[in-house]
Amino acid sequence: MAEIKIKNEYITLTQALKEVGVISTGGQAKWYLQKNDVQVNNVIERRRGKKLYPGDTVTLEPDQILKIV
Repeated sequence: MAEIKIKNEYITLTQALKEVGVISTGGQAKWYLQKNDVQVNNVIERRRGKKLYPGDTVTLEPDQILKIV
C-alpha cells in the first residue's frame, strides 16, 4: 500500500493518479478511468475530479492500493 501525503484539505483523483505515476497528464485521467476499474473506498469511481480526503483508499488493481494521509 502506497501513501499519498497531502498538505491541503483534499486532492483530486486525477492528482493522485499523477502522483503515483499511473498517468502523466491530467488529460489521460478520463481515458484511464473509462478503461480501468478504479475504486475509491470500495466503490467504482469514474469522476476524475473526485475529491479524496485523508483516510480514503484508492484501489487501482488488487495489488495496488493508495492511502490518502
